[in-house]
Amino acid sequence: MTVGFSGQAPVAMRISSRAHYGLRMMTELAKSYGGPPLSLTEIARRETLPLAYLEQLVAPLRRAGVVEGTRGLHGGYRLARAPEQVTVLEIVELMEGKVAPVECLAEGYSSGSCEREPECLSRPLWGRLQQAVKQVLGGTSLRDMLSDPLAVEPWCPGEGMATAAFVKEAAHA
Repeated sequence: MTVGFSGQAPVAMRISSRAHYGLRMMTELAKSYGGPPLSLTEIARRETLPLAYLEQLVAPLRRAGVVEGTRGLHGGYRLARAPEQVTVLEIVELMEGKVAPVECLAEGYSSGSCEREPECLSRPLWGRLQQAVKQVLGGTSLRDMLSDPLAVEPWCPGEGMATAAFVKEAAHA
């Protein structure tokens, strides 16, 4: 069985590059936790990411107190908390806002705004998906990303069935 995309395959749901790059930056900071600060230039080099983009991404992380910056010749950024105290959900929400697979589950949605809401049969499904995603992301810390191969390896059909069972279980929680 071939798994993957070829050419211009449509993607129904995807994580934005903002959240993805933000997480990649944070895993580099987690790897260097306890050591000297890392410059954004060094992170960009290690992760082959655009420096200008990282400069934009670090601002909300600083404001939220997740990273600390040090100025000067040997300055850079470091985690403000231990890697086990920073969840992937926190990073994703700082980069993108609250997780919501559909508009009617988004933060700030006014109940009754959708005329289909009373008879909508798909909203409960999207609500379960939202809870499952939040459970997986909220239950995964930066430390987990560094030490648990199942937390970072892509899941493919036929592989990682324990991960698939976990997600299915989370969806029914």
